Amino acid sequence: MSASSMKDSSFLGGRIPPEIESMSKNLKDVDQELFRKLLKVVVSALEGKDCREVMKSIAESSVIPQERLSHIIAGMHRVLSDAIRVPTALLKQEAFKEDLRELRIPEDFVTDFSSVVFGNRRAALEAATSQNDPHLPTLEEFKWRVDVSISTSSLAKALQPSVLMQLKLSDGSFQRFEVPVSKFQELRYNVALILKEMNDLEKRSILKIQD
Repeated sequence: MSASSMKDSSFLGGRIPPEIESMSKNLKDVDQELFRKLLKVVVSALEGKDCREVMKSIAESSVIPQERLSHIIAGMHRVLSDAIRVPTALLKQEAFKEDLRELRIPEDFVTDFSSVVFGNRRAALEAATSQNDPHLPTLEEFKWRVDVSISTSSLAKALQPSVLMQLKLSDGSFQRFEVPVSKFQELRYNVALILKEMNDLEKRSILKIQD
């Protein structure tokens, strides 16, 4: 198997991220005590805690060069952040372990990774990851009304209805715009089409979640 590719079912996707590939190479001569210290730092960092002093202390007391420690930390962070983003219904523990074994990560380290991803701190990690991920404001409220212009500068447009829409977003802002009936009908058709296509996809057995 190529060092830069993995099976499609891997939580890492089709290719191994360079941080993880570098981590697997730099884990040589790292004992479990140091690995667990580094893993604890990464977990705390993902939870939003300031770990600079702890990391500095580890680096000063370790015989592993700081550059190698940096590669290991970056890889650990990528493994955990990528795994946490995959719902547990789609990411099975044994499959996760097998993915790491294929990277030639020592079995003790595989077990430690798994205890974080599938342990009791997962909920806190999911919440922190979701909060830190970039995202756009969401829709909180939607209002609309039909408006008919009795008189306009263009006689051809007189008595033509339009749809006035107002969106309230989660950041407190409002967006208001006017949509001609023809465009509104086009929007309605495309939404219905998308819903139908989503329903068709859900019926395909290949996309159903298997226990």
